[in-house]
Amino acid sequence: MTHELLTIGRISVDIYPNDIGVGLEDVESFGKYLGGSPSNVAVAAARHGRRAGVITRTGDDPFGTYLHRELHKFNVDDSFVTPVAGLQTPATFCAIKPATDDFPLYFYGRFPTAPDLQIKAEELDLDAIRKAGIFWSTVTGLSQEPSRYAHIAAHEARPRAELAEGQFTILDLDYRPMFWASQEEARAEVAKILPHVTVAIGNDKECAVAVGDGTPDEQADRLLAAGVEIAVVKLGPEGVMAKTRTERVVSAPVPVETLNGLGAGDSFGGAFCHGLLSGWPLAQVLDYANAAGAIVASRLSCADAMPTPEEVTSLLAERGRPVPGTGVSSANAQLATEGAAL
Repeated sequence: MTHELLTIGRISVDIYPNDIGVGLEDVESFGKYLGGSPSNVAVAAARHGRRAGVITRTGDDPFGTYLHRELHKFNVDDSFVTPVAGLQTPATFCAIKPATDDFPLYFYGRFPTAPDLQIKAEELDLDAIRKAGIFWSTVTGLSQEPSRYAHIAAHEARPRAELAEGQFTILDLDYRPMFWASQEEARAEVAKILPHVTVAIGNDKECAVAVGDGTPDEQADRLLAAGVEIAVVKLGPEGVMAKTRTERVVSAPVPVETLNGLGAGDSFGGAFCHGLLSGWPLAQVLDYANAAGAIVASRLSCADAMPTPEEVTSLLAERGRPVPGTGVSSANAQLATEGAAL
């Protein structure tokens, strides 16, 4: 099948506490979920009806079997998900402390390496990558070989100049310091990928790693100067901005009561892809993705919490915002000024 969205990179089992508001040392029971940002983005897009797949690796163990089962459940193609002998499927623990806006992550089974960092260039289906409507990768996938070279090979297989109308190549600037020796090393690797990217997405700190410190507009301008066509800079409590060479749009957060801030960005990503593939105006894409992220911030899990289109459009309508694809809007569809940060 031709994928509307094909992602590459991290997958894990998320171990989230059933006890809210306490440290992991005091948690008495947990639930397990599919996790890993690129995999979550694929799930989020599939919830919006998109043909999504993920390129990743697991351990040859029961947790790997579980992740395959979850991908099937969410209608995400797992044809490019295979086990790596001798490595275990990673697990990620998180404490949920919404009152303090604190959601610390603890990665297990990722050091010195993880199965999804063992993706090799010669294993890639470059034709599938080339044909995908959107190809989505992350900075984390550049942190270690052989994954780093596999990512470069994948991007080189779909040069920016050869993309058809409606095709996009997206880089999620998800810098996680524990996977890197330094910010400078990460910036050097990002610089190798940016020439192949048409959309870059990150918060201010991630953009700073990619292109240096500055205001959100300065960071967006540097991404555009690198050849990116759409630069998306998340503004925390002020929402999110998207900038092209001819347009600048801002969507303020949708007010929700945050339960778990993790996963909101992945929900944003999957919904953003859906909007791009739908051909909506950029402002509507941004608003829709913003609402999708807010919904997940109000829920416990990540993959299982990804909203349906009906849930997103219902929230938009409830908040008096335009509903993409319907022409429905409200006279007071002003952007909100507070809410969950993505």
